[in-house]
Amino acid sequence: MPDRNKIVVIVAGGSGQRMGSSVPKQFMEIGGKPVLHHTINAFRTAYPDIRIVLVIPQAHQAYIAPLLVSFDVPPSITIVHGGETRFHSVKNGLATVTEPAVVFVHDGVRPLLSPALIRRCCEGALSKGNAIPAIEVKDSLREVDDEGNLSVDRSRFRIIQTPQTFLSEQLLPAFDQPYDPLFTDEASVAERYGAEINLVEGEERNIKITRPLDMAIAEVLLQQA
Repeated sequence: MPDRNKIVVIVAGGSGQRMGSSVPKQFMEIGGKPVLHHTINAFRTAYPDIRIVLVIPQAHQAYIAPLLVSFDVPPSITIVHGGETRFHSVKNGLATVTEPAVVFVHDGVRPLLSPALIRRCCEGALSKGNAIPAIEVKDSLREVDDEGNLSVDRSRFRIIQTPQTFLSEQLLPAFDQPYDPLFTDEASVAERYGAEINLVEGEERNIKITRPLDMAIAEVLLQQA
């Protein structure tokens, strides 16, 4: 397969509500830089020519200028406004993909992923059409229903991360399907469309920042990098 353009759709629609902050969490600082700075920098390090599409709420537009000046060389970013759900936000970002490409869809608040993971996902997508990073479950699990709960074999389950990575010709048509609340990530959308999902090894440090404790953990992990 010839070399393809690479595009990352970074979904950054969160607020600072659970953080107890007026600043949206993706623009809060770790290591003296906005969370999104670290996220974007990982992709630029992996592929310097990658095209960056940032999906944010229209109300967060004022945070873009401070984000850009946090870089020594500001990246070129296409700004897209988000939609009602993650599905609709990703679909808005995918509307900017007009050529055959490897498309990464990544949570903006996962700033600690490594360039090696990004490259691993790209290689997996080029080989099998998609690559979804996943890690093993370390805690015990129980299945709960109306009649009670039951222990389950955790070895049969995986925790799914991003960047969820696809060839554009597999992902774009999948997002032409009608929205379903069961579409919790891009893999679930592509799977409904008929794609066989390919899991690749994720990273323990690729955490999603949602609470103040996650910010503290991210600070420590960033110092250890």
